[in-house]
Amino acid sequence: MSVTITQLTNDLLASYARIGGINHLDGKNLPSKTAIAGITVDLLRLLFPGFFEEKPFHSSELKVETAILMDSVQGRLEDELLKALEYRPREGAKKKDHRPEAHQLTMEFLGSLPRLREILQTDAEAAYNGDPAALSKEEVIVAYPFMEAIAVQRMAHELYRREVALLPRIMTEWAHSRSGMDLHPGARIGTHFFVDHCTGTVIGETSTIGNHVKMYQGVGLVARSLAGGQALKGHKRHPTIEDHVTIYAGATIVGGETVIGAHSTVGANVFLMHSVPPHSLVLYEEVNVKVLDKTQREKGRTDFQI
Repeated sequence: MSVTITQLTNDLLASYARIGGINHLDGKNLPSKTAIAGITVDLLRLLFPGFFEEKPFHSSELKVETAILMDSVQGRLEDELLKALEYRPREGAKKKDHRPEAHQLTMEFLGSLPRLREILQTDAEAAYNGDPAALSKEEVIVAYPFMEAIAVQRMAHELYRREVALLPRIMTEWAHSRSGMDLHPGARIGTHFFVDHCTGTVIGETSTIGNHVKMYQGVGLVARSLAGGQALKGHKRHPTIEDHVTIYAGATIVGGETVIGAHSTVGANVFLMHSVPPHSLVLYEEVNVKVLDKTQREKGRTDFQI
């Protein structure tokens, strides 16, 4: 049976009319994921001068190159913020022309970059000091996906707390796709933060993390799955992690009322739904773990092939 491209096109158009929930037609122009990805890369260049360049970057060029890049980012970011404001104005906004507000938000955001650099320096220090495999802080910044993910989250958080729609999440999901680390822009994260290996780590929207917290791959700070759904929006749904806490690989900590007290350690693969006091050690006791002599076991009895 031969099918023409016209028939296939008509079938697809018919699905647009039949299945409306995943169309965005005749509405406000949404922020561009491609444009935001490019802006985010350039913001990383501003935060870490010399680390995200394709050619050598000399200090004598710093002033001119930074001015050019700031001007470029300011214009492009303002355009995307305008789209976000037109899609969903911030609470209390009455103006039909959102360009002045987009400009103000852009300037406020760019003004936060020096402060974010101070915080990111503590993250780089925590990563270097916390990982014996790290050769240098330069390696941490240029090679560790964690540094890119936390830098993007900290920038996105600045927009999130200013009630900007869409952009913060697009930024962090861009970093998520590159790093394997899912950091919601709403999460509040203190200084000297480090997630070793980082892949599979999930930190939910209302999580609060103190200073000097170290995690490993696969840690989840998550909410309980409740029937309330959207009715729970705005409520504290994710855990609080106090200062100087270490959480090992695969641990899952659940719920907005759960607090991990300062200087505590949560062992690998722990599933925790209640608070623990400061200086706690939380772990599973080793149960039913067998160590067998491979040379003596019955051949063919166990097959681990996948």
